[in-house]
Amino acid sequence: MTTLVESEEHKALREAVASFADNHAHTPGTDNRPFWQEAAELGYIGVNLPEAYGGGGGGITELSLVLEEMGAAGNPLLMMIVSPAICGTVIARFGTEAQKRQWLPALADGSRLMAFGITEPDAGSNSHRITTTARRDPGTGDWLLTGRKVFVSGVDIADATLVVGRTEDARTGRLKPCLFIVPRDTPGFERRKIDMELNAAEKQFELTLDDVRLPADALVGDEDAGLLQLFAGLNPERIMTAAFAIGMGRYALARAVAYARERTVWDAPIGAHQAIAHPLAQAHIDLELARLMMQKAAHLYDAGDDTGAGEAANMAKYAAAEACVKAVDQAVHTLGGNGLTREFGLASLITAARVSRIAPVSREMILNYVSHQTLGLPKSY
Repeated sequence: MTTLVESEEHKALREAVASFADNHAHTPGTDNRPFWQEAAELGYIGVNLPEAYGGGGGGITELSLVLEEMGAAGNPLLMMIVSPAICGTVIARFGTEAQKRQWLPALADGSRLMAFGITEPDAGSNSHRITTTARRDPGTGDWLLTGRKVFVSGVDIADATLVVGRTEDARTGRLKPCLFIVPRDTPGFERRKIDMELNAAEKQFELTLDDVRLPADALVGDEDAGLLQLFAGLNPERIMTAAFAIGMGRYALARAVAYARERTVWDAPIGAHQAIAHPLAQAHIDLELARLMMQKAAHLYDAGDDTGAGEAANMAKYAAAEACVKAVDQAVHTLGGNGLTREFGLASLITAARVSRIAPVSREMILNYVSHQTLGLPKSY
């Protein structure tokens, strides 16, 4: 049963992660692999993965808590959304025993990373238009993958990419989604870095798959259960994106509050003026509300309620993104000109905060989801 008050164990985990992240200064855009490795050695990266495979035996609840606290300390790790949350979860739930043994211990201890490729140039938010196709070589039983992916994070540092492709249903002829593990150096698997203005350590890539040959065991799980497996990874992705956004918002808000307490222009600190204090208080309220929905989504997912988690995860991601953008904007505004200086480190968050509104699913698509799935309104697309 979900409780609105965190357990002592979770409070202790928060404090430990916060202390760890606070003691590791990080400059945006620089390599964060040493920080990743240290976090993994402490059990933070693989906290959601099964104990039998070297993980912490927790769930998305614990992993989202870790990412939120790292973000609140100014040290968020974007690949936590991808490697342990999406890829680790999918392999843990649906992978073969061999895949679990090969990947989960390495994902948990930080020695290996996995990226996730779903978005395509011509598909965008419409995953039903994915054209990356997988077909079997009748002579060998191998899979051959052909297609393109865009905005794939961290492919250059990942040991493999979990690629969403589609295979033809023998009965209906329709294409159905399937997930494949594609090692980084597989022949025909090419990457091109996308020139982004976003200042992040994790770079974005376009992938080209030209008849990439994979062994039969590269397929994750059941060929006929691809849609279930896909959403088993997308719900944690939304929850973790919410954690990322909430952490970022908390970091920006904390910097603004500290400034408002000290900055004196007339006879009192600027934080004494309601025009400064009230917007910051509203930003705090919005972040706390978003966190409650994120926690609800995580608890539902960890309890095995994929349907309930789907609704809550979308709502959490929406609420967190909106709260994050408002918190960052208000923080910059509170500092005035100082909010745009490199010294205070807030200006770069303006672009980063916008990402949480766009990815991994836009706020408009979430509103579409809620309007027809929750409210029962007719579909508009």
